[in-house]
Amino acid sequence: MAFQINSNTNSCALVFVLVSLVSGLASAQLSANFYASSCPNVQTLVRTATNQAVRNQPRQGASVLRLFFHDCFVNGCDGSILLDDVSGFTGEKTANPNRNSARGFEVIDTIKTRVEAACNATVSCADILALAARDSVVALGGPSWTVLLGRRDARTASQSAANSQIPAPTSSLSTLLSMFSSKGLNARDMTALSGGHTIGQAQCTNFRGHIYNDSNINAAFRTTRQANCPVSGGDTNLAPLDIQTPTQFGNNYYQNLVNQRGLLHSDQELFNGGSTDAQVRSYSTNNAAFRSDFAAAMIKMGNISPLTGTNGEIRTNCRLRN
Repeated sequence: MAFQINSNTNSCALVFVLVSLVSGLASAQLSANFYASSCPNVQTLVRTATNQAVRNQPRQGASVLRLFFHDCFVNGCDGSILLDDVSGFTGEKTANPNRNSARGFEVIDTIKTRVEAACNATVSCADILALAARDSVVALGGPSWTVLLGRRDARTASQSAANSQIPAPTSSLSTLLSMFSSKGLNARDMTALSGGHTIGQAQCTNFRGHIYNDSNINAAFRTTRQANCPVSGGDTNLAPLDIQTPTQFGNNYYQNLVNQRGLLHSDQELFNGGSTDAQVRSYSTNNAAFRSDFAAAMIKMGNISPLTGTNGEIRTNCRLRN
């Protein structure tokens, strides 16, 4: 953005207000009934296909939720993560946080095909992903929330932003707080959203450092995890992020953290003598509070810099620009 700002304090304040208003306008354009007339059955179509996918393979629920998170953290919730690399265009799928680990693309493809058959060129891939993330959580026993709709799809993607803006499993608490804050999400949001790790699995390469090098880990848990994650080799071997209920959404994740059974270094950082300890302990004993805060934080995350109005496009194939 190239414009000049007068050094006068009042002028700076005015510019800040205008920028804030413009930023807020994009979120304000999202609404729960955006497709009420143009595609009234979209939510049923998405929910039915998502439920089928999760029944066939429960891990898909966690995979779709992760896709939405990784989408929203890179230039907003715009469906950019769904774009394939093609000649002259490099997307986000091959960025370090996504390469050989991002899953669920076929679920979104199936949903998109069904939605296109019912409402051609009407519903964005970004909105489909937002709905599928919610429905995946519900399918695994988690809370529901009202998904605001009206996002449009990006015509571009950023591998470099994906590499730098998605928190790594080796992140410290201060890094996590900073990265979430840069997206408008506070410490409570971050702690609640991290509870998405109550479902799904992680590859050995992402937790090896924690189970071999960190001291804030339960000894028996360390031994268990080392059994399928050797010091070298076995990089893609999987372990559940939540050892008790990897396919059931609940607050066991936080109970594990209190007992030093977090799988990732970044997980255990949430309960390691820092500012989020109290929130983790609260969620570990109050599942209702976790569910409520998680739903609220998902709505907030879904409002990160959406493309609306005439920005972007409505892709007919989520993998390719029109």
